[in-house]
Amino acid sequence: MHWKFKQFEELTNQELYGILRLRSEVFVVEQDCVYLDADGYDDKCFHLWAEHNNEFVTCTRIIPPGVYYDEASIGRVIVAKSMRGGVLGKELMRRSEEALYSLGYTGPIKIMAQSYLLNWYESQGYVGEGEDFLEDGIPHRIMIKVP
Repeated sequence: MHWKFKQFEELTNQELYGILRLRSEVFVVEQDCVYLDADGYDDKCFHLWAEHNNEFVTCTRIIPPGVYYDEASIGRVIVAKSMRGGVLGKELMRRSEEALYSLGYTGPIKIMAQSYLLNWYESQGYVGEGEDFLEDGIPHRIMIKVP
């Protein structure tokens, strides 16, 4: 497993393509959700991903404070279907949080979690806020993790 962490401007064409392809495979095709993934935030964010056997297998978008929420955020959290069921998701979140803190951020992390994953995020230290709401037709809930 080879991990990488880069600002948007540092991504090569191949890296950007790999990230966007993985996001489309999971969020658009697998979840049958037609939405515009290129939402205007990627160029303001950092991107963390891992490659295994030259395939993109997991990624997140790390959003600095003030870009989407007042707090920093981790979004577009993906583990490829072929890699689920182990500890890769937990490692992805741990590495994403560490990446945020390596940038000097010390505050809470706010995420928009798909509701079916609430228990999983709770096991990572996140606490739900408010009620579920629909985002692109999929139930979500805001969650916060305080360091």
